[in-house]
Amino acid sequence: MIKFLFLAGVACCCLPWCPAPLALAMGLALGLAGANPWHNASAQWSRELLRWSIVGLGFGMDLGAVVHTGRSSYLYTGIGIIAAMTAGLLLGRLLGVPYKAAFLISAGTSICGGSAIAATRSVLDASEEDTAVSLTTVFVLNSIALVLFPWIGAAAGLSQQQFGLWAALAIHDTSSVVGAGLKYGPLALLVGTTVKLVRALWIVPLTLGTALWVRRAAKTRWPWFIALFVLAAWLRSAYPAGNAWYPGIAAVARCGFGVTLFLIGAGLSRDALKRVGWRPLVQGMILWVLVASFSLLAIRFGWVRL
Repeated sequence: MIKFLFLAGVACCCLPWCPAPLALAMGLALGLAGANPWHNASAQWSRELLRWSIVGLGFGMDLGAVVHTGRSSYLYTGIGIIAAMTAGLLLGRLLGVPYKAAFLISAGTSICGGSAIAATRSVLDASEEDTAVSLTTVFVLNSIALVLFPWIGAAAGLSQQQFGLWAALAIHDTSSVVGAGLKYGPLALLVGTTVKLVRALWIVPLTLGTALWVRRAAKTRWPWFIALFVLAAWLRSAYPAGNAWYPGIAAVARCGFGVTLFLIGAGLSRDALKRVGWRPLVQGMILWVLVASFSLLAIRFGWVRL
């Protein structure tokens, strides 16, 4: 029965009427109820599906727009990451959060959630407990952002371009940036996805810099799916003969994002929430509010634009 409910939830996420927040909510309901029969495998499935869905989404985007958006956002994305990392480490120290957990939470908030945490944990030699606490803290806040951001963007009167930029700068994981962009509009999706992928490239210098700081050999993997995303966008622009296929591939990719959010939600358990404790959660929440607030003000007043 549990397996049937789980598979039915996956099938619902593939339907065009199922929005991203609903997919996440269904997964959370099953995860917190202990009704995920493949709990240990969900995290791996969600990571792989997210990467290939990003590649498929490239077939629905114009390469010129992708290049322009990426080039325009790289500098202030880097500045924002440095500022967020500094603020996060200071907050962790003030709140008495263990250094490694505070570093991982700061990295996850500054760059791209779980991917940044996974990339830096081995360099820091962080414990399983520190990693679990960091991942759960970032995940909980990331889930809240997926639901709140479209509502806040509409209330603030953000254009689709402005919202996509804000979501990419202030939401942790790529999956929730895409989910929020899908809900807000097609241009928000394009801008949000592109800027977020540019932001993800900072995983490499962060990992190498951390390795130098702690004097360890850095073993980091290049985010190969970003290159394939750009290749897909190039194929769409260079070979218009495939226009009959490209929309279908992009539509399948959007279904993949829905299933990804469902799997992420189903991977959260009550035990994981109990392990978080209040100090790391407060650190992550304050840092997230600071990043979201300052980036929203910067976009509204025109200090940051594409």
